[in-house]
Amino acid sequence: MRLADPWALLLLLIPLVVGAWRLWHRRRPPPQRLAFPAAGFLVSAPASRRVRLRRLPAALGVLGLALVTVAMARPQRVGEIQDIHTRSRNIMIVLDISSSMKAQDFQPGNRLTVARSIISEFVRRRRGDLLGLVIFSGRAFLQAPLGPDIDVLGRLVDQVELGTLPDGTAIGTALALGLSQLKDLPPRASAVILVTDGANNTGEPSPLAAAEAARALGIKVYAIGLSAVDTMANKESYVWRQGRQADQLLASDEAILDRLTQRTGGKYFRATDPEVLRSIMDRIDPLERTDVQITEFHDYRELFPVFLFPGLLLLALQSLLAATWLRSLP
Repeated sequence: MRLADPWALLLLLIPLVVGAWRLWHRRRPPPQRLAFPAAGFLVSAPASRRVRLRRLPAALGVLGLALVTVAMARPQRVGEIQDIHTRSRNIMIVLDISSSMKAQDFQPGNRLTVARSIISEFVRRRRGDLLGLVIFSGRAFLQAPLGPDIDVLGRLVDQVELGTLPDGTAIGTALALGLSQLKDLPPRASAVILVTDGANNTGEPSPLAAAEAARALGIKVYAIGLSAVDTMANKESYVWRQGRQADQLLASDEAILDRLTQRTGGKYFRATDPEVLRSIMDRIDPLERTDVQITEFHDYRELFPVFLFPGLLLLALQSLLAATWLRSLP
């Protein structure tokens, strides 16, 4: 068993202090009392059951608070640690979520909506493979580490939104983060799929430096550039913010992406509409599968209900007894 939030055990001091205070308070004589000098004969009288159980509510309260505190520390049972052997492809998807992905030159929806839809469709066809997701704009973030659960990854892809990271286009940083998930796996079955609509303008390393790292690892990088061919053909639908025309990939931007992918043995594609994007993903699909071993798999089961509900029950029982059968006057 492990504790997800062990710091919460510090709160155990509360029931200890409460119990000590009640014990001290019980032993103090009340500030105002009536004296019965002739009542000494009652000392030898047998104590009733209520008298013997008079401290039970206080004990129940302290124990209940202690159990609730342990529940707040979130005890968990560690599932079986096991080695997983699988024959799979290993694919990291690196998705641009910079502000230019708001452009409406892909229908229906903006560039991100279309890219998200096609990537989600691609992911759900990859049963048996290991996949992960990196999102980036001005910074890169590992949205989903490499793993076999494509249903979870598909939901994470569907939930990707614009504006969750500082704006910019840090392609090199995102590629490096994606490569870090693949570096210990068989390279001939591993690939990075980069989906972007702009040129690198921030972050370290540079895209070409990241490509050199991929080549050294033997991992291919495929890049997909999102941009319409002719923005003037339907100019009104490409206006996405304050009347500004949607940014398009320049020839120089595409040359860098093409050079980047060629260094790794991959390929650059230009996606001009949703159907072209879908066909590109199909061309990337036939990667060779190899045997992969995932050394450890941890499954944690939350155990806090085992402590929380008995603790609440004891606190409720304390209040009930203190207000009825074991009620006492100060």
